[in-house]
Order: sequence, then C-alpha cells, then structure tokens
Amino acid sequence: MKRRQMFRGLGLATVALVMAGCAGQDYPLEPPEAAQVSEYRLGPGDALRVIVFGEEQLSGEFRVDGGGKVAMPLIGDINARNRTTRDLEKDITQRLSQGYVRDAKVSVEVMNHRPFFILGEVRNPGQYQYVNGMTAMSAVAMAGGYTYRAKEEYVLITRGNDPQKQIRRAPVTTPVMPDDVVRVPERYF
Repeated sequence: MKRRQMFRGLGLATVALVMAGCAGQDYPLEPPEAAQVSEYRLGPGDALRVIVFGEEQLSGEFRVDGGGKVAMPLIGDINARNRTTRDLEKDITQRLSQGYVRDAKVSVEVMNHRPFFILGEVRNPGQYQYVNGMTAMSAVAMAGGYTYRAKEEYVLITRGNDPQKQIRRAPVTTPVMPDDVVRVPERYF
C-alpha cells in the first residue's frame, strides 16, 4: 500500500512539474499607454514622396537611410528618424526658404512603411508590410491565421522602438507598429 501511495505521489509531483513547465515564462503586460497609437514616426527603410510645389526638380521619391536621414537635392541630408511627416515638411520648407526657393510649399507622404515581423503559431510567419491602424489580430490575419496549436487569447510583442527589447504580453486588439515583433505563443492542451 505504501508503495502505491509513493508512486501516486511521484505521479502527482511529475504532473505538477510538467504543468508548471507548460505555464511558460510570465511576461509583463503591455502598458496601456503603449496601446495608444500616436502619429506615425519615420525610421530607416521608409520610402517617402516629397513634393515641392512648382519645383519638379526638387520633388521625388526618397528613402530614409540606415542612419535615419533623407538626402534632398540642394539642401543635403535631413534627419527623419523618429519624426512625423509634418515635422519633416516644416524642416524641408525652412531649409528651402533659406535662399533656394521663395515661399516653398512642401508635402511629405509615406509611400511604403517599414515592415513588422510575426512569428510563432501562425500559418505563414515572416516579415510583412505595415498598414496604418493595424492590430495584432490583423497581423495574424496577414500571416494566414492561427495554427491549430496557437494560444489565441494574447500575443507577445517586442516593440521596435523599445531600447531594452522587452517581450510583453498584449491582447490581440493591441496596435502593431513598424519594426515590432509579434509572436503568437503555443498552447499546450
């Protein structure tokens, strides 16, 4: 009898250890302020269309380089990293007005955004083009949907603009931004 109880105790302990191992790492929650999407910030890899009205030679398509700069005719490199298109418009207008173009009118629009990445339990993990207003759920849809092993209640997000690259647990309604890495975890049962 004691032997049977000992084996039962070992069996229960084994099940408890397996269940504890299946619980995985406890990731912190995404802070609520991170879910509030502010205006899009430019970064390396963004493709821009800059229009200087009445000046076709100064207008064109430009890419933000790895250093976060845009090389413009006449005025040279302009820092675009972590700036909005409105900020960039003002800077270009100001520089052109310094002896190059009288009463410059400038428009900047993003043609192609930087990508985001999705991994884990989705049908087609990989790199995808960012779309304004996207959430983790729409990112999963772009990646072909969940696999049968996916844990669908939340995702794990590493924000591209987070210097510590901390992995955080977030609801599927959380906004996704360019350079973010979204991971859909695996369920165990």
